[in-house]
Amino acid sequence: MLYLDHAATSPVRPEVLEAMRPYLTGVFGNPSSHHTAGEAAASALEDARARVARVLGMRTGDVVFTAGGTEANNLAVKGIVLAALASGRRHLVTAPIEHESILESADYLRRFHSVEVTMVPVDRDGRITADAVAAALRADTALVSIGQANNEIGTIQDTNAVAAVTRAAGVPLHLDAVQSAGWLPLGALGAEAVSIAGHKLGTPKGIGALAVRGRVPLEPLVHGGGQERGRRSGTENVAGAVALAVALEITERERESASARVGAATAEFISLVLGGVPEAALTGDPLQRLPGTASFIFVGISGEAVLLELERRGVISSSGSACAAGSDEPSHVLLACGLPAEMAQTSVRFSFGREPLPDDAPARLAAIVIESVRAARG
Repeated sequence: MLYLDHAATSPVRPEVLEAMRPYLTGVFGNPSSHHTAGEAAASALEDARARVARVLGMRTGDVVFTAGGTEANNLAVKGIVLAALASGRRHLVTAPIEHESILESADYLRRFHSVEVTMVPVDRDGRITADAVAAALRADTALVSIGQANNEIGTIQDTNAVAAVTRAAGVPLHLDAVQSAGWLPLGALGAEAVSIAGHKLGTPKGIGALAVRGRVPLEPLVHGGGQERGRRSGTENVAGAVALAVALEITERERESASARVGAATAEFISLVLGGVPEAALTGDPLQRLPGTASFIFVGISGEAVLLELERRGVISSSGSACAAGSDEPSHVLLACGLPAEMAQTSVRFSFGREPLPDDAPARLAAIVIESVRAARG
């Protein structure tokens, strides 16, 4: 089996598993407990917090550990906007291609808190412009929330330009870096809040983080014992926090070499598929895209049929976001990019991991894709 769905989740890295082991066995105390076992766990938790903050270019106290990227995005969007309501700011800016955790948080705020939501338009490649963000801002804008890179089509946004606009307007910027962490630089994003998830980086599922600068008010969504400096109650996942810190540091060290190597292999694969399948078209920006993501539409051919044929030949891929798997609806990302529904339903996404592949892997994989498309066409 060749697993090409790393955008959905990645295997646990051996180094991460080893780093976690002591906190699953010997150092198992509750970090809120005031005894030796609890203090050892609390020390490990705070060390992990400092290491995550360092990679993200934030202060240690800015990092809130969560159960994953979805919770981190919910806490950022709802928490920042809800905290801003008291000052009369009830306007949110986001984009129609964002992850469901951002879009549904925006819809919740609209329905239950009368927050006005402006969707910034995107072009056919899924690009957001800083000018469009600037045009959407108002005096009562509480937050701008966008993804650093799209999880389905891989398009990378010009977040530096967006950050310059929001900073000039005095509006907090939240960046969803769940998909981009490990591929793109994170240390100087210019954002007030950044979301990441461990399982995209080689940790077990169930750990993530929101880094939010201390000057930004944040309303907690989970109440209880006041953990995480009152921003997210609940006994912390110490082993998960350690795993996230280790995985983030490893991927950051490997980022440039992995991005170059995987990017070259993905570019070769894309070229071979487009050359061998007349019905294929690449979705997303052809240049400004995540190194390991290749998303295609196969015009006139069911994407689900292609996926079945690929799996019969030992290749695991997906039709887009795992969070929308099983839905009969076409991708909201592709619809927002202007594709008709019948075309959006032909999409197939391949997402490579960071591990080295044989030199002939792009050619072999492209040949399997070409064969699978022919079989799906009947």
